This record gives sequence, C-alpha cells and structure tokens, in this order.
Amino acid sequence: MSFDTLGLAPALARAVADAGYEKPTDVQQRAIPPALAGRDLRVSSSTGSGKTASFVLPALQRVLAACAAAPKGHPQGPRGACGARPAGPRILVLAPTRELAQQVAKAVATYGRHVPGLRVATVLGGVPYGAQIKALRGPLDVLIATPGRLIDHVQSGKCTLDAVEMLVLDEADRMLDMGFIDDIRFIAGCTPKARQTVMYSATFAGHVGRLAGELLREPLAIEVASHTDTHEHIEQRLHWADHGAHKDALLDRLLAGREVEQAVVFTSTQRDADQLADRLAAIGHRVASLHGGMPQGRRNRVLDGLRRGQLRVLVATDVAARGIDVPTISHVINYGLPMKAEDYVHRIGRTGRAGRAGLAVTLAEARDAGMIHRIQRFTTQAIPVATLPGLEPQRAMPSLRPAHPSRGHRPGAAHRAALAQPRREGARADAPAHRADRGDRGDARFDDRRARRHAGMARGADGRSGAPRGEFRPRAGRSAPPRRG
Repeated sequence: MSFDTLGLAPALARAVADAGYEKPTDVQQRAIPPALAGRDLRVSSSTGSGKTASFVLPALQRVLAACAAAPKGHPQGPRGACGARPAGPRILVLAPTRELAQQVAKAVATYGRHVPGLRVATVLGGVPYGAQIKALRGPLDVLIATPGRLIDHVQSGKCTLDAVEMLVLDEADRMLDMGFIDDIRFIAGCTPKARQTVMYSATFAGHVGRLAGELLREPLAIEVASHTDTHEHIEQRLHWADHGAHKDALLDRLLAGREVEQAVVFTSTQRDADQLADRLAAIGHRVASLHGGMPQGRRNRVLDGLRRGQLRVLVATDVAARGIDVPTISHVINYGLPMKAEDYVHRIGRTGRAGRAGLAVTLAEARDAGMIHRIQRFTTQAIPVATLPGLEPQRAMPSLRPAHPSRGHRPGAAHRAALAQPRREGARADAPAHRADRGDRGDARFDDRRARRHAGMARGADGRSGAPRGEFRPRAGRSAPPRRG
C-alpha cells in the first residue's frame, strides 16, 4: 500500500513524498482513512511506529477541506488563503511534554509545507508569555499545547477554543500520569461537542479507558502494537555491575565502541544526569545533560545539538523518554533504572527508529533486581544477560524469575483485548491524579515530588545548570538533593 491509496489531498501527498516516505506504516494505514472520514479514534501504538503522521495528515486535510469549501473572503476560510476567519484554532493537539509538543509541531511543518496560508502555534511552559499571546491572536489552523500553559491562556481570555473541529490527545496515558486529567476535562469542555476526537495511548486500561469513554463518541479502536510485542530492530542486553565504580567502567567501555553513532544514557535523577555528563565530558566525550530542571531555551539548544550531530552522548532523565526522534541514536543505555516498568519501553524506543538497528543496554546492580523483574513481567520478555571481557561481575548476581505476564497482563490478542477494557479491580486506579504545576512544569516538578515521596528524599531545588558540554559552555552550579525528571 502507498500513501496515494489513503485518500490524501495532493498537497499532502506531495509533502509526504518530499519527506522521503513511500509506504505508510501499519498505524498510518489503519488510522488515516477513518480519521479522514471524521471518526473518533482510540489508538494504541508503540513508540516509533509513525503515529504522529497518522493524526497530523488527517488534521491538515481538514484544514484544506475547510478552505476549499469556503468561497474567497468567507470568514471560515483560513487566513492567507481564503480570507480572515474567527479567532482560535481549528485543530488542537495536546501533548504531555514540551519535547513531544515540539516534535508534533515539526511534523506539522513538514507535512503542511504545501498548505497555503497555514498558521501553526505552540503553547508550552518554560517559554515567555508574550510571544505566545501574540501567536494566539486571530485565527489559527493548528495549535499544539501542553495542558497547564494552555489553561493559563484560556482562563486569562487570551485563547478561545470555540472553533476547534478536531481534538488530538497524544500520549494520553503520560498526561494522566503527570496529573493532567482534570486539565484535559476542562479543555475538552471548552471545545464544541460536535468535534472529532482522536486519542493515542500506550494502554486504555483503568482511568485512561474511562477518560476515553467520556470524551470519544463511538470510537474506532485501533491497536497496532502493545508493550508485549518484540522490538524487531532493538537488541536488548543486561549487564550486572558489582558496584557504582564497576557500572562506570561498563558505561565507559560501551561508549568507547566505534559502533556508537549517538547514545542516550538515562539516569534516575537530575543530579545524576549533571554529574555523569560532567564526568563524561572530562574524559573527552561530546556530551550534554537534559532534564526537567533546565530552562526551555537550554533544552532546545541541547536537542538541536543532538539532531545536528554536535553531541555524541545525551545524558537524560525520563523527561526525554518520549518526544526525542533522532534516527541516528544507535544506543540507549539505562545507567539508572526507571521508576515504572512502562518507562523502560519508552526509553529503549529512542533507538531502532526509522527501520535502523539499535542496541538497548541496562546496567544494573543487585539492588535493582526487583525492577528488572517488573520490567520483564511487564514486557513478558526476558532481557538477555551479557558480559564484557575483563569487566565480568565478581559477585554472585541475583537470579531472575522467568518473564511471564502478571495478573491482568496476558500476551497476544487476549492481552490486547484485556487492555482495551476498563479495569474493574484496583480502586487506586480510580483515584484522581495529583494536579501538575501550571505552565507545563508537570513533566519536572510533579515527577520530582512523586520521586521524593517514594525515595524519602528531602525537598530541594536542583541548582546545577545542566548546560551542554563540548561546543556548549557550562555554567557553575551548586549540588543539591537528587530530583527526578
């Protein structure tokens, strides 16, 4: 099947061809035609599957259709193509993090390059209000936003959502994990009831499924891949370390390999990310840290350096687990394990993209055996144990129970069917999520507070700069208690 068979407008088909894509992915084949027909969708798809294009292309086609249907000068036509129209976006995309929102904005620019007069804006936390307020004046075709900052503009009267025809919730499970459930309900309540709603999530169990039931009308359920599916292009390995110094030696050996094109090294805390980036820079790596405690401008510069190849190693917390789409990332290394098993899947999904092969390596100590077991139980796959010559563990490492699904996690079709239904057990899943901090600080502060509750850490602000190393000039900072995200 080719993109020509999906019913896309010539301007969009041309943009897809310009981007070098010839065949749609599975999720694009299954989601684009019903989305073009105006159906509400409930889509579960793995990371790196091309899901962004599966909702961006139908959204842009809606923009083109509205322009074509309105006579020149009609108020419903998009500005610059068919005259002025009422203020507010026609398409609204909600994303959990700034990085993911920027990735969506990039996709809109790529696929909308031949859409005349296309107006796109992003509303993110960590960015000055002035430029956003200016962008929100007048008509908009596509608005990509994080929930906290968007609500600020809606409540202040700077943004109206009365003209929204299509609402997209990207990574809905992540938004609910970050405490945005009430914000999403508020935003959806500000849009017309006759809108089309498209919802993407890794799972629709529990509170995510119940939210889908509230917002979607007779949705078409599409499940392309689940967390139990094998990552075809990603090789996974587990290296046991005796202690921290042994783990550092393993990491140094891995990064010294000539096969490493670019690597993302994940840590558990912001302080670990900064300290590890400092150590790697001292031994000659082109490296930068990335975490939720950094100003948005600096985060943008780090990601730009990664995309341009100026950085060979990125040391990041889970704030970067979703939203980084750099095909040249050949290695993902879990230096610190994630708080939740599902975050492991999103971490390793940063490599093996665009059909390339990738390697995901986890460095674990004996104390990490419980999390390794939870990851294997969640994915229903064992992570093969490997060693590096001369760096074999000298202590007896824990034996892991065979990877098998936990209660309520059944592999294959039965598992996917189970995930599609709201969970009946476990009242904790029904409990309202904590409210994330305004201005899209939820991806940093909310996770920080949760991490301190779990780890018993003292409250404190991370004063380290997290500035990029190598071509980027570091800034002096002070040490502080560890923070998540």
